[in-house]
Amino acid sequence: MIQKHNKPISILMVGVGGYGEFYLKTLWEEVASESYILCGIVDPYADQSVHFPEIQKQKIPVFSEIQDFYNSGHSADLAVIASPIQYHVEQSIIALTHNSNVLCEKPIGATIQDVDQLIEAGNTSGKWVMIGYQWSYSKAIQSLKSDIMKGLFGRSIRFKTLCLWPRSDNYYQPNKWVGRIKDDEGRWVLSSPVNNAMAHFLHNLLYVIGSEKHLSATPKYVTAELYRINPIENYDTAACRIVVEDNTEVLFYGSHATETEIAPRFQLEFENAVVAFGEDENCIVVTNANGIQKGYGSPDDDHQFKKLFDAMNAVNTELCGLEASRPQTLCMNGIQESVPDIPAFPKSIVRRTDEENRWWVTGLDEVLIDCYQKAILPSEAKYTWAAKGTTINLTDYRFFPGGNPPLD
Repeated sequence: MIQKHNKPISILMVGVGGYGEFYLKTLWEEVASESYILCGIVDPYADQSVHFPEIQKQKIPVFSEIQDFYNSGHSADLAVIASPIQYHVEQSIIALTHNSNVLCEKPIGATIQDVDQLIEAGNTSGKWVMIGYQWSYSKAIQSLKSDIMKGLFGRSIRFKTLCLWPRSDNYYQPNKWVGRIKDDEGRWVLSSPVNNAMAHFLHNLLYVIGSEKHLSATPKYVTAELYRINPIENYDTAACRIVVEDNTEVLFYGSHATETEIAPRFQLEFENAVVAFGEDENCIVVTNANGIQKGYGSPDDDHQFKKLFDAMNAVNTELCGLEASRPQTLCMNGIQESVPDIPAFPKSIVRRTDEENRWWVTGLDEVLIDCYQKAILPSEAKYTWAAKGTTINLTDYRFFPGGNPPLD
């Protein structure tokens, strides 16, 4: 799985709580110990990680700040960043300036200006940055994208994706940043389904129609409907219409506030074929105009941490780099600006299950499924609680909020 190198790869792990715990677990359980050296841990709360006893046992240096690691004279071939969203760009830039390549968890960050700052730092450093959208590294998505780029299905018309992942109070309460717009220090977070748990699925729609292997389609306009039921700053439910550079319509539906769970699915409509995943089976299937089908497998067939293995092997470093990942942030910023004041669902349709410690909206499952099937937004289906946001022009959008940098 990991190629043999002349010497072990030195790895700095930034963030060992939450998703970072799974990175460490994968390293320790599935990667040959002689192929790498875990040379440092950066996490101010490392002692709260389930892995802390093993970290102490192995005498791995622990630091509260990434700059402290480098200031102490340490170096790393690869920095794996799995910290909260608001630290991604800052920590990635510090790693790049100290001659480390970077694997940063999705998303890149909170604002498009931060992303562009990281792109500039990457270009200056000569090092690479990979973003952890694991579907993009899968054989299934790469094969599908290759056929789309060859023009086998004709012009793209409409892409859509749906994911319903109910979340309990425990999803929001243990973290000081999940569901936040800004953190306590005033940093932009913009944590939401679109920019956290479901960022993969918006990115995937943009990525598969990117004109090159290392590119995603760039959004031109976005119109969003955003709602919340949980006591958070940002939204927990989104329905969005995006128009990308070739005028393909892209629709996203996602919620943490439904009664039932539906795994991610998508449908890609071309002039000569339809590609579907998750609707009838857990396999990407293309059906052409003559009814002939071809299967690509599932994007989940590959190991979830193939991204880590690829980074350690220094292969596929452009599959999901900064250029491919930037459009998701651009789109997300536009979605946020489309509905600056997040409305709450009407109390009459709000429900609570204390057994599961979560809120949900009655009938929301059916609403979003119906809208997904019809390729419309809830307001267009005339639901009384639904309200369409402002259409945001993303052409030359370079600063959140407001689109363009403020005057000095």
